[in-house]
Amino acid sequence: MYKILIIEDDETIAKTLAEHLEKWGYTVRCAENFKNIAEETAEFSPELILLDIMLPFYNGFHWCSKIREFSKVPIVFLSSASDNMNIVMAMNMGGDDFIEKPFDLNVLTAKIQAILRRSYSFQGNVSIMEHKGLILNLGDASVLYKEEKIDLTKNEYRILQCLMEHAGKIVSREDIISRLWEDDSFIDDNTLTVNMTRLRKKLDKAGWKDGIVTKKGIGYMMEE
Repeated sequence: MYKILIIEDDETIAKTLAEHLEKWGYTVRCAENFKNIAEETAEFSPELILLDIMLPFYNGFHWCSKIREFSKVPIVFLSSASDNMNIVMAMNMGGDDFIEKPFDLNVLTAKIQAILRRSYSFQGNVSIMEHKGLILNLGDASVLYKEEKIDLTKNEYRILQCLMEHAGKIVSREDIISRLWEDDSFIDDNTLTVNMTRLRKKLDKAGWKDGIVTKKGIGYMMEE
């Protein structure tokens, strides 16, 4: 999995970010040497950097420009100082995105995934899928919503993955059954109905409601 460097002097925020990203398989380091961020960046060689503006010794703008002297690694600024001047400055210094504090961890995860995909052409190897706050981790077959894990059976997970891959489009019952029948277990129309009902109940119980729509006589769709 990809390496992320968190350059944030607030230890609580840095720890929360690190723990969240590590859940999704990222290798995370929190910067410690605020006197020489460039050196620590070069040594760790991350695929993405989360960078605060207000830091000890030198601010994030300074370190962004220094990092740009030797690396094109994507840099996402994280700051409560979200006025237009700071946003423009961040972009002019070489930043790739700007996220205002406080931020939603699920939104941040989705943005990180999108930036990594754009930067390294990983379209065919997306390891995390997100839709309306629901996060599916293909690496360990886990599903989370608002930091809470949702336990799904193998078939329920495959149904969810199939619908998320085609979000906004109708997926026929036949296509879903074909997707489920990847081993020797018998999957028929009634089995699909039972699995879909259980999946919806679990998602609803977790607070993710009304996201899967039935298209009568055709199939199902995950609304955009």
